[in-house]
Order: sequence, then C-alpha cells, then structure tokens
Amino acid sequence: MSLPARLCLFIALIALPAAAQAQVYGCTDPAAVNYQPSATRNDGSCTYPGTTIAATQVAQLSDTVQETSGLVYWNGFFWTHNDDTDTTLYALDTADGHIVKRIAIAGAPNHDWEELTQDNDYFYLGDFGNNAQGNRQNLVILRIAKTALLAGQTTITPDKIFFSYADQTSFAATGNNNTDFDCEAFLATTDSLYLFTKQWVSGKTKIYALPKMPGTYTAMPQAAYNVDGLVTGATYLSAKKTIVLTGYKISGLQFQPFLMLLYDFPDLQHLLNGNKRKVLLNPQYHQTEAIATTDGSHFYITNERLTQGIITIPPKLQKADLSGLLAPYYTSLKMPFIGPAAHTITFYPNPAKDHFTAKLDAQKSGVLEAYLYDALGRAVRFKTQALNPGSNEVRFAKGNNRAGIYWIKLLWEGQVAWGSISLND
Repeated sequence: MSLPARLCLFIALIALPAAAQAQVYGCTDPAAVNYQPSATRNDGSCTYPGTTIAATQVAQLSDTVQETSGLVYWNGFFWTHNDDTDTTLYALDTADGHIVKRIAIAGAPNHDWEELTQDNDYFYLGDFGNNAQGNRQNLVILRIAKTALLAGQTTITPDKIFFSYADQTSFAATGNNNTDFDCEAFLATTDSLYLFTKQWVSGKTKIYALPKMPGTYTAMPQAAYNVDGLVTGATYLSAKKTIVLTGYKISGLQFQPFLMLLYDFPDLQHLLNGNKRKVLLNPQYHQTEAIATTDGSHFYITNERLTQGIITIPPKLQKADLSGLLAPYYTSLKMPFIGPAAHTITFYPNPAKDHFTAKLDAQKSGVLEAYLYDALGRAVRFKTQALNPGSNEVRFAKGNNRAGIYWIKLLWEGQVAWGSISLND
C-alpha cells in the first residue's frame, strides 16, 4: 500500500469514532413534550400533548356515495367508491362534492371495497374488507390504469393482485367485527404496497408489505402500533416522508374520529422510527372512512352515512388544516405548503423575550396576513399589516403567550413564508 493510501486509511479510521459519537439519538421534534435540542437523529421516542382540531364541512355528499370508503386526489378531482356491491368509481368536484364522472369497474365484484390509493400510473382499489367473519380467502387489490381514465374510458377492466396474510393461520369464522385481519387502509410506493390493518380485537394496526404487480402474494408483516382505535384510511406524501391515517374509536354509541400523523421516518421499512402523533377530530359521531390531501397541508376526510338511535349523520366531505402541526417538520425540509412561491423567513432576535421582528420584500403596496401557531397547531395570534413596495419590517409582541417554540406563517402577494421562533420568559 502506498504512503498516500495508508494515510487516507488512517484518517478514515480516526474519523469513524468521531462520526459515530456525533450522532445523538433522541426526540428531534420541537413540538414534542420530550424534545431534545441536542438530538441529531430521530429515534421515534417523541411524545405529544393531547390535541384536538376542528374539521370543517366542505360538502354534504350524495346518497349515491353514502358508503364512501376510499379517497384520492388526482387530475383535479376527488375519487371515491362505495364499500358494498356497487362497482363504480366516482369523481367528485372538489368545491361542492357533486359527482362529476362515473367509471364502471368490470370483472371485479365488490365483496368489500375499502380503500383507494395511487401512484403515478395506477389507482389501487382494495377489496380486502374482512370484518364480517374474519375468514376471507379471496382478498384482492384491483389495479386500474390511469391511462384508461385519461383516454375517457367509462368501463375499465382492472389487473388483480391476490394476497393472504403470512401470519393468519386460522380461517375459522370469528363473528362480526371480531378479527385482527381486517384492512381498510393502504398506500403505494415505487415497488410495493403497504397495508395498515384495522384490528378490532387489539385496537392496533399492523403494517404489511407486498409487491404491487399483478400476481398472487403473501403479505409480510413489518411492524405493529397501538393506535387505540380502528384505522380506516391512509394518504402518503413520499417526498415529505409523511403519512396521515384516519380512523375512529367506538365508545358505546359514540364515534371519536382521529388522525394519526406519521412523519420524519428514515424509510417505510422503519416507519415507527419516526414521529407518531395522534390528533382527535371534532365533530364527533362521524364514521371517518377515507383521507386525501391536495397540498400536504389541507387534508380531506369522508365519512359514510351513520345512524345511531335518532341521530343520522349524512355522508360528508370535510377538511382539516394540519399546517400548524406539520409546519416545523416541513420547514426543516425547506418545503412549501401552498402558493405559487414559498420562502423561509428569519426572525430576530431568536430566541426572543418581549418582541421579535421579520423582514420581507414586497413588490407593491398590499396587506400582509400573519399567523402565530403554538405547539398544538393552534393559531394563537393573528395580525394584518399594510406593506409598502420594497423592504418591510414586521414586529410581533410576545403578549401573554407562554415560553416555547412557535411557528409563524406570513401571507402576502400570493406568497407564503414559514419561520420558527423560540419565546422565553
């Protein structure tokens, strides 16, 4: 070995221990109650304060889709389907939820269609509902080509992906809603499908993986997590390493809908090594069934028609704004939420005690909207300010807000900027 080669090897060997020591595992999310500022590598240990957010109604849906069970956003529409008998795929207007298109799915009876997901080329429709007796042996995922939809076909014959669960060894009837091998949520990656089961007995979800090509496969278990409820839908933002699940918990006659935020994970094989934050949804008494997002900030949820005693909840399309909760993570990725342009803004001093200031440039006179969010994602302060062409300073007062990490959203001239600030006492 030459002297330069030996020298490089020596330097590399010295550097290895230092690199290993530089990695500090812990909770890296400032929104968590156990945030560790010194942590450089997320170990999935973050815990969060109890959080409830309000979902606003976008539209009451037609009774034609009263058993809406899957939802994706594609090509300017929301796409959904029913979970029993009906073999139609529906495109919904995003503004008022009315049915715009109907696509017949041929050669594939609807045993229990429970979820819809997508990749760049296909829709994947999961006929894997299994709550009746827990003993189905005809679980199948339908693959629907988007090229057929773009070509205007109104009847499409899908490819089929058949599967079974590797750890289901008994197919004896379990009775209604009494199995851990039901499924209503999944997502597609570049080469695989990941299923999130709806475990009626344990209240957990187990994650399974299988190929997404037509064929017959065994779905292999990856991990399990106690969501303390029933998972019914999933949406996936691959570039942001973010998954949002929806579901509900039944207590007597009450349905408590929730969202489960999974983000900042290294990869889908180590999904639980990232952050896991559960958020309750108001209003209650909604059987939430599906979820999709248009921008990674606003999430749309459908619920099926539900009658409990004298109360009937019609099918609805609702919207939940998660920008306040996901802002710190998205900001760390330097990724925008909404708008034709996005920026990060520096606030100073940071940390701040009484006041802090931001500078921004405006092309013309206008009005700035500024929102301050706390660790629960709540907007705790809002202000507007007139802008002049050129450089502007925006000053904020701490007011009666407690010490902690806060996030600020600025909106002006169709642009959006995010920043974070640490407020001290």
